[in-house]
Amino acid sequence: MLGFVLRRLGYGLAILVGVNLFTFLLFFSVNTPDDMARLNIGGKRVTQEQIEKWKAERGYDKPLYYDASKQGSERVTHTILWERSVSLFALDFGKSDARQAVNIGHEIKVRMGVSLQLALPLFMLQILVSVAFSLLLVFFRHTRIDFWGVVLCVLMLSISSLFYIIVGQFLFARLLKLVPMNGFAPGLDAIKFLALPILLSLLSRLGGEARLYRAMFLEEMGKDYVRTARAKGLSEGRVLSRHVLRNALIPIITSAGSYLPYVFLGSLVFESFFGIPGLGAFVIEAITGQDFAIVRTMVFLGALLYIASNALIDIAYTWVDPRVRLQ
Repeated sequence: MLGFVLRRLGYGLAILVGVNLFTFLLFFSVNTPDDMARLNIGGKRVTQEQIEKWKAERGYDKPLYYDASKQGSERVTHTILWERSVSLFALDFGKSDARQAVNIGHEIKVRMGVSLQLALPLFMLQILVSVAFSLLLVFFRHTRIDFWGVVLCVLMLSISSLFYIIVGQFLFARLLKLVPMNGFAPGLDAIKFLALPILLSLLSRLGGEARLYRAMFLEEMGKDYVRTARAKGLSEGRVLSRHVLRNALIPIITSAGSYLPYVFLGSLVFESFFGIPGLGAFVIEAITGQDFAIVRTMVFLGALLYIASNALIDIAYTWVDPRVRLQ
């Protein structure tokens, strides 16, 4: 186990370095520091003095990769690559390009708590509801309940999440006035602001998840151990809950684990539409405001979380299935 974890950490570090370098090259090959200055200053007439001042305030007046005017290690450390890219590995995110007063690390800490309030309940409800609904369809397989359940899943899968948001806001917020249209409040008051986005996000994902789990459960139903369990006299409900569900945990963990990074990074669409000040909205604001420092930081964190979630998925396999060995 320890050897596997160390190898995965080594592979993950190599991938993270590659993603970080590729992101840096992509950003600064498309937009030079002068271009970034013009985009952030705005206006039709931007003087060279304004550009140089903007670059000096944000550290973009240094060479990109190598500073020949310095001595020793400063030739490497006194560069934009070191200060803006390598520093991310020490979780030193620096400050925003658009607003120098904004500390990116502090904003991430504050907004992550808000995103978790939305994403954690959604993450747990999504697994429970999807698994329960798909088990119900399998229990009533080859009946009208199963048929119309699959039709419902296909309809829900075919509808864009934006449709759920627009209809949900109109119906529950504007027409019935059960919840606020958008916004956020700390503490227990957050429930009334988060209830609608959690419900709509759950509905938008339920169709695809339920169809996937239903297909996995039906595949397990045709295996020999299920027929053996039935021959022992176990009821259909116990066969599903004690045997089929247990043996289908690996694909369920794979599906749920792939969603794990979104638990921390937030939902871009739902946070933006409902005015929730989480990390998803933070990314959207950075993209629309041409804030490259924040975008690079969130790309780095996203890659880090995906690597960590994949390692956790592999380790979780050994907990649910003793046949899996991490060699």
